[in-house]
Amino acid sequence: MNGPQAALIRHGAYHQRPDVPSALQPFPLTDEGKAQARACGEELAALVAKEGLALDPVVHCSCQLRAWQTAQIACGVLTSHGHTVEINQTPALAERSLGSAANLTVNEIEAVLAADPRYAAPPRGWKSDSSYCLPLQGAESLMMSGKRVAHHLRQSLAGKAPGSLTLNFGHGASFRHAAHFLGILSCEEIARYSMHHAHPLQIRHNPDGTWAHSGGRWKIRQAKENVLD
Repeated sequence: MNGPQAALIRHGAYHQRPDVPSALQPFPLTDEGKAQARACGEELAALVAKEGLALDPVVHCSCQLRAWQTAQIACGVLTSHGHTVEINQTPALAERSLGSAANLTVNEIEAVLAADPRYAAPPRGWKSDSSYCLPLQGAESLMMSGKRVAHHLRQSLAGKAPGSLTLNFGHGASFRHAAHFLGILSCEEIARYSMHHAHPLQIRHNPDGTWAHSGGRWKIRQAKENVLD
């Protein structure tokens, strides 16, 4: 089968607050993250050349600084290779929102809920529970964020020609949950996998309407890895 492809690219390493779910943190890339973004641009240029893909000139990224910086640096490299691209920022590619608890630590969030008589204590491991949504204004579950991202991916590839590649710079957890809504990952695989920083993972929209993983590698999550994405 052949069809248009999308590249899902997790942002590079950034200045994440310790013990804080990544969510909508506003902090920039580290020097390591900037180097990852430059390497990503080279990897994308090589991929397009090797596979003979038509790179869509509109590159999508979330509004979080780390995703925008990754896109900007990678696109600078693509421009140096002769590609013409422009960046479109969209909240549709954002990571899961924690609403009014944004940028608080896990312990602080749990203390907020404990101090509010309207709310029950969250379940153990709530931060990585795909279905759990904090009972706070503006919060999303991971599944809600995945549904939002999946909708964006469907729209961004609608009408695109076979052999085209559309770049999307965003966030690991919302990308993984989007892959579930597109029928690429099972619920068990969402928890088993993560994403490498600034490495493209390709998905394809087949002519029969199905979606498939078409290139790049998921990162296997370690058993004791602290899940904050």
